[in-house]
Amino acid sequence: MAFDPQLMTRRHMVSTLAGGFGAIGLASVMSQEASAKTLASHFAPKATRVIQLFMNGGPFGPDFFDPKPGVVKFEGQRPAELDSFRTERKTAGLLPSPFQFAPHGESGVPVSELLPHFAECIDDVCVLRSVYTDNPNHGPALLLMNNGTIVPTRPSMGSWFSYGLGTENESLPGYVVLCPGRPVRFSILWTSAFLPGEHQGTYINHSNLDPQKLIPYLRNASLPVDEQQRQLELMRALNGQHLKERSEDKQLESRITAMETAFRMQFAATEAFDLNNEPKHIREEYGSSHFANGCLLARRLAERGVRFTQVYYGDGQPWDTHNDHNNAVKK
Repeated sequence: MAFDPQLMTRRHMVSTLAGGFGAIGLASVMSQEASAKTLASHFAPKATRVIQLFMNGGPFGPDFFDPKPGVVKFEGQRPAELDSFRTERKTAGLLPSPFQFAPHGESGVPVSELLPHFAECIDDVCVLRSVYTDNPNHGPALLLMNNGTIVPTRPSMGSWFSYGLGTENESLPGYVVLCPGRPVRFSILWTSAFLPGEHQGTYINHSNLDPQKLIPYLRNASLPVDEQQRQLELMRALNGQHLKERSEDKQLESRITAMETAFRMQFAATEAFDLNNEPKHIREEYGSSHFANGCLLARRLAERGVRFTQVYYGDGQPWDTHNDHNNAVKK
C-alpha cells in the first residue's frame, strides 16, 4: 500500500502510534537492504533533535513521580481486577510507597526523596501520569513504549523522527541507540519496519569507549582511504547504470546512500565518539558510569546533528527490581 506522508500530521502520527519517546562501519552497513531513499523534512519542525534516556526494566512510578496517597487505606487488599492479569506468581495486595514525597519548584510537582537533584529542576520537566497499559510484562511494555504496539511490525519512535524530519548530518546516522550491553528484545526496539531501512536505529555498545573498538569495522584494515574512495566511485557508477535500466528502485537508491554514509562515518564517527576531546571538568560533572558516558555521547551526537539518540540505562533490565526493591532503587 502506498503511503503519502502529506496525509499524516505530526499530531495524528503521535496519537495513532501511541508510542513513548518510545554506527556501523562499511562492511556492516553494506549487508543491510534498505527500502527507500532519505526524504527531506515533511513539516517545519519545532524540536530538531531528541535525546531519550530509557530506564529499561521500568522504575516504579509511585516511588518516584506518582504518589498514591489513597492506597494507604487499601493496604494489603488485592483488587479483583488483578485476576485478569497473567503473571509469574499470584499478585499480592496493595502496598503504599515507603518513600516520602514533597512538592518542588513553582509547579509544585511532588517528587520522591529518592531524587533530590532531579527535584531541583522539576520546573523544566513535563511529568505524565496518564500513561497506562493492559499488559504487565516487560517485553511487551518495551515494544509499547518504543513502537506503540506489542506486535513487532511498527516503526520505532526514533525511526519516525528520522523519517519525518530528515537528516542534519549526512556523515552520521539519523538515529543512534547507545547501550552498555543488550536490552531485552534488542534490535526490534529500534526497527524501522516498513519505513526505509536507513531510518533504523544504529546500535552502539558503549561499554568500551575506545572509538576504534566502539564501532566494529569502522576502519577498513585492507584498503587505504584513497583506494576506498576510488572503489566507492566505481560502485556508485555501476549502481547508477543499474538504476537507469530499472527506472526507480528505492532499495538500490537506499543501498547507495548507506554505502556513502558508511564511508564518511570513518572520519565523522571517530571524532564524535571520542570522549577524550571533552574537558576534564565536563567529564567529572557527568560522572564515569556507563550511563553517564552514554549521556555525554548523546550530547555530542546531538550537537553534530543526529536527530534521535536513545540511551539505555544498562544491559538487560537493570530497573527490574524484583529482589530487595527498596534498597535497589536507592542506588
